[in-house]
Amino acid sequence: MGEAETPSFEMTWSSTTSSGYCSQEDSDSELEQYFTARTSLVRRPRRDQDEPGQRETPDLSQAETEQKIKDYNGQINSNLFMSLNKDGSYTGFIKVQLKLVRPVSVPSSKKPPSLQDARRGTGRSTAVKRRTSFYLPKDAIKHLHVLSRTRAREVIEALLRKFMVVDDPRKFALFERTERHGQVYFRKLSDDEQPLKLRLLAGPSEKALSFVLKENDSGEVNWDAFSMPELHNFLRILQREEEEHLRQILQKYSRCRQKIQEALHACPLG
Repeated sequence: MGEAETPSFEMTWSSTTSSGYCSQEDSDSELEQYFTARTSLVRRPRRDQDEPGQRETPDLSQAETEQKIKDYNGQINSNLFMSLNKDGSYTGFIKVQLKLVRPVSVPSSKKPPSLQDARRGTGRSTAVKRRTSFYLPKDAIKHLHVLSRTRAREVIEALLRKFMVVDDPRKFALFERTERHGQVYFRKLSDDEQPLKLRLLAGPSEKALSFVLKENDSGEVNWDAFSMPELHNFLRILQREEEEHLRQILQKYSRCRQKIQEALHACPLG
C-alpha cells in the first residue's frame, strides 16, 4: 500500500488496567515461562458462537454511499464522523477492542511502548534477535481513523507496528462481533475485507457490529508463523508432556498389578 493509502490512527485507551511486563529475553529457557505449547496449541471451549465464511457486501453507488454516510453521521453522538472524498472513497473511525490472552513481543532494546510511542508511529525492527514480552491492557479500546479501502490485514499490521510488536501478524486476527437475540456471534474477517465499509453498512450500533482483535486460533496451527526458538521450545514441552503421560500410565498399571498380586496372595490355596 502506498503512502497515500496508509491509514492514520487515533488511539485511545478505555481500560485502566496496566500492562503486565515480563522483561523476558528470547532465550529458549525463558520462552518456556510464558509461551507454552498448552497455551498456544490447545483450543479452549467458547461460549460464544462462531460464524463461518466471508460476508457478502453490496457495492454502493456514489449517491448511495453519500446517503449512507449522511444517515450514519446523523445517528452518532460524537465527532467520529465519516467523510466522503472526491474520488468516491471515504474515511471514518472504527473501534477495535483488544482481547489478547497471551503476551506480545517487542524488541528488548526498547522500553515497553506507551500510548505516546504508538502515536509517534515508531516502526517495527526488521531484524530482531532479542525480545521482551508483556501483556497488553485487557479489553483496551482503540479508535482508528481509516480509509474505506483499508483492509483487515492492514489494520492488524498497523496496530502491531504502532506498538512495536514484532510477533508475526498471522498470529492475530480481526473479528466481527454481533449480538442477536441475546447471543453473541464472532466472525473472523478475511485479509481483504474492509472494516470501514462493514461499519457503514451496519450503522453505528455496537450491538449490530463491533471489531475485536484476538489471537488467530484456528483449527490448525500455522507453524510458519513461529520463530526457530519457539519451535524448539514446543518440541521440548511436547517431549516433557509425553514423558509425563507415560510415567502416569506406567504408574497406573503398576498399582493395578500390585492390587491383583495382593488379591492372589490373599486367596486360600485349593
